[in-house]
Amino acid sequence: MTRPTRERIVDEALRLFAERGYSATSVAEIEAASGLSPGAGGLYRHFKSKYEVLAAAVNEHASRTRSQVAGSLAELSTMESSVDLEERLSHVCRAGLAKVREESELTRVFFRDLSQFPELVAVVREGLLQPMFDAIVTWFQAQPEYRDAEVDWTGISAVLGGSVVHYRLFQETVGELPGHPEKDQFVAAWVRLAVGLLPTPAPVR
Repeated sequence: MTRPTRERIVDEALRLFAERGYSATSVAEIEAASGLSPGAGGLYRHFKSKYEVLAAAVNEHASRTRSQVAGSLAELSTMESSVDLEERLSHVCRAGLAKVREESELTRVFFRDLSQFPELVAVVREGLLQPMFDAIVTWFQAQPEYRDAEVDWTGISAVLGGSVVHYRLFQETVGELPGHPEKDQFVAAWVRLAVGLLPTPAPVR
């Protein structure tokens, strides 16, 4: 099934911005990659400018993230009664890694170009990152095992969520993490840290 022209423009533009940079990508190149006649102005039938294409990509990724987070929380909630805690934690971590990997093109654009567009940085922060971190807080607070844990869940989400984001950022920027841990090693360590947050039973007297 042929994708709508607008969708092709957004997807191909983001790919080109990630590969070449925003400034180095021309409207004609976006048109050619989208299956339009390069230089004929087909892009302008859908967007007023190259910037508007970039803004559309960022906003659409943010909107999709909010829907995905809601769907993931709903899916995870069905696992609680039948799956042990460590497996649930592993699922949360792997879902986070998959989401960050999915946003690899936007990540490259973010670090290369978005500093010149603070309004789009705000969309990434509030529309992509914040929902992911909020979901961690929501999920942990919903688990019966953590009901009596006296911890700062906002701070915990920054540590656990930040480690997931940075795992992928290291791969995107320097190729691999210090120490060269494989993904399964990372997930196992993440789960172990999260299990360590369980409240310690009071000593029997």
